[in-house]
Amino acid sequence: MTRKSLRSKKAISPILATLLLIVIAVAAIVVTYAWIMTYMGNVGRQAGVILYKANVNFYTQGGTEKIDLDIGNSGTSDTGIYKVYCGSTQGSLAEQTISATVPLAAATVARVTINYNWTAGATYYFKIISSTGQTLPDWPEQAPTQAP
Repeated sequence: MTRKSLRSKKAISPILATLLLIVIAVAAIVVTYAWIMTYMGNVGRQAGVILYKANVNFYTQGGTEKIDLDIGNSGTSDTGIYKVYCGSTQGSLAEQTISATVPLAAATVARVTINYNWTAGATYYFKIISSTGQTLPDWPEQAPTQAP
């Protein structure tokens, strides 16, 4: 009886087992490839725009106090300056009105002018957001001690 029950049990043939392992390995490779390509695609798009502060100029023109912000893009993709924030402290940044999105091509510098009542010698904080979503984190700038 024991011999009969041992003979009646069937197992997976070695060829079928090998094919099953190959299918599982290929499926794992496809899933890993898809995940890596999605991740690398997002990283590539984000690295395409790299914002930096080039210059800040405080001045008065026709009785109106203004600030020129020169913002550079050292990346390889074009963008635009979408929002500008300014305030006397990091916690009091307020959105400033700009007429339209200022175009900022790759490897160039663009100027954004804002009307802002500044005080000589005071420190102001600025923050820039591009039209593609990159942010130039807030940074401090001190107004000149005497109006130019």
